[in-house]
Amino acid sequence: MPERAPLAPGDVVHCEMTKWGQHPHWVYDALWLGSDEHGDWVGVPTGTRFARPGRELTAGSDQVVLVPAPSDGVRPGWLATFHQAGGAVWAGEPSLPGPTSAGPRVATYVDMTTPAQWHGATLRAVDLDLDVVQDVAGTVVVDDEDEFAAHQVELGYPAHVVTSALQSCAWVHVAVVAGRAPFDGTHQVWLALLRG
Repeated sequence: MPERAPLAPGDVVHCEMTKWGQHPHWVYDALWLGSDEHGDWVGVPTGTRFARPGRELTAGSDQVVLVPAPSDGVRPGWLATFHQAGGAVWAGEPSLPGPTSAGPRVATYVDMTTPAQWHGATLRAVDLDLDVVQDVAGTVVVDDEDEFAAHQVELGYPAHVVTSALQSCAWVHVAVVAGRAPFDGTHQVWLALLRG
């Protein structure tokens, strides 16, 4: 089983997201911040470059990403990004709240994924399309359900992957709406650490 390398605050973490079948998706470098009972936290400072085939974005605001801690030995299938107050800003595309969807400014963006794995200082996961998105006004929606349905056929998601993504999405949606940990402001201490 791959493991995370020993990391000190400020160490560079390489994040690699793919789509099912090893199709390239977003790649970016972040900074190791630390761990707590909720999982591992990495920081994405303003100016961070996100790249995927045919597209690049630059983070115009600070954000932190939570890699959830394993439960009963299994890491949940999601990655949560928390944006600084005022929501996400993307240089060159100010209407975009995050790398994959448009709309009002986003405060919290949770990607449904395969369980993320550490390989030394590299974090890898497969993006499974579904997202739970909370805007700065507090509205919470599930995004990209049409893409998820299409990719079940086009990319051949196995039945257990579909079930897992739907279960993760339902759990995250309820937790974000209820403001349940770690969606209760826990990220603020990590944003402050990133800025410090």
